[in-house]
Amino acid sequence: MRTSDSLLGMEDGWMRARQKTTSGYAVHGGRRPRVELHVVEHVRSVFDGSPDYDVIDDDDDELIRGPQLPFADDTPPLDVEKYPVAPPDLTLQQVHVYVRHGERTPVGVRLADAPANIPQYWQMCTKARRFQAPVVGASQEQLLRTRKLIEREDGTSLDGVCLLGELTDVGRRSTYNYGTALRELYVDKLKFLSNYLLTEDQTYFRSTNMPRTMESLQQIIHGLYPTEKCHPTVTPPLLNMLGNTYACKRLEILLVGFAQAAASAYNHTLEPLDKKLSKYLGGNPIRVDGKPRASGILDTIRASIAHNVKVPQEFEEKPVMDLIERAVVNEWFSDKTEEVRRLGMGRLLDDISRKMQNKVEQKDKDPLKILVHSTHDTALAGLCSTLDVFDDKWPAFTASITFELFKRTQKDVPQTMLQTILSPFKSKPTEEHYVRMRYQNKNMHLPLCADEGQHLPGSPEFCTLKAFRDRIKELTPVDWEAECTPAGRAT
Repeated sequence: MRTSDSLLGMEDGWMRARQKTTSGYAVHGGRRPRVELHVVEHVRSVFDGSPDYDVIDDDDDELIRGPQLPFADDTPPLDVEKYPVAPPDLTLQQVHVYVRHGERTPVGVRLADAPANIPQYWQMCTKARRFQAPVVGASQEQLLRTRKLIEREDGTSLDGVCLLGELTDVGRRSTYNYGTALRELYVDKLKFLSNYLLTEDQTYFRSTNMPRTMESLQQIIHGLYPTEKCHPTVTPPLLNMLGNTYACKRLEILLVGFAQAAASAYNHTLEPLDKKLSKYLGGNPIRVDGKPRASGILDTIRASIAHNVKVPQEFEEKPVMDLIERAVVNEWFSDKTEEVRRLGMGRLLDDISRKMQNKVEQKDKDPLKILVHSTHDTALAGLCSTLDVFDDKWPAFTASITFELFKRTQKDVPQTMLQTILSPFKSKPTEEHYVRMRYQNKNMHLPLCADEGQHLPGSPEFCTLKAFRDRIKELTPVDWEAECTPAGRAT
């Protein structure tokens, strides 16, 4: 388990002071006597309605078909049909994927009272509630069958009720679909990955230390390489890591400071919404630093809409939500200082750069082809902001960024008779390498490689690997410990 090599998302540490969730498991040991392990979840009302989806079976794994996902233009998170194939002289070498977890419940209880009436308890986690846990018996390791339940304040429990911030059945379906789309693209369409996974060395899977990201990654893996497409001895490892704000005090201080500055700069822009929205907030105005915070309101509304949970009509008005989103995005991502970029995303980008360079140097000796990272909205927006291609829109559930490494081999130019006499030894073909970044099914034209000679001629979306790595080198902390002290590095 790796916990500090790089950053997959600031959400873990950045939100920990604002939003706290609890978890509980009721353990039932198959035919053994019932064992109860409960953590009380404090609630005032329960959502008992039937989810708007159908249960289906898929190779003995129960999966669900959820409602329409909230992506612009009704496009899927990964559109295989409209994927732009690279020019024929470019050969794909390696793919780095960063995908936000699937749909989840809100991370906090908000808008639960009348007249908003958004439920506090969501009965939308009916799948993946039964597990087998390895335990040590009298003579050998055995499996304990367990079932996950949530106990309410009154001591009762209800199957399928979700925790705060938990991946729902809809989220499991969307991340599974994302995995199948990866398979359709890189196995079936491009023939880049093998159809049958014989060894683990061509794949790499990593998640932040959050249940929703780890479970999303499991669904993605099952879509990309389902059990019947893996050799019986192959068990893809799940690597784990924590967000940088856990380890970098300086970054935490900077982020809190930017949040305070955003409140001063954008609270007045939200004042026109008070007359419409205060009645849903206990009479309080909606503010960047309000109670609840504007970011919390946005989170609850987005999660509700993703699950077809009815929200007050004012929150369905585009001008209202655009105004809230603008303020929240500026709270979280308006900072474009080099220091925040270095501490927040520098080591993640350096990890990409080093792995790509190793592939270039080792060629086929490095079998690694695809790296899938399950992360958070903050990581995707942070990456885009750091590379100056952020669209100022909060990333949707199961949104993703891919970095694709390509090789271009320069063909030999025919020599004249004189050139052959003067240079009788045939030179080796030269290789060039390019990186293409894609976000939300779109090619990103990175400003770092906009100049002539820093991208593939006629195709500015293909950055030269050198230009890409040169910029990442500028963003990579040289002395992590020193730069993360509360005072930061000396200038």
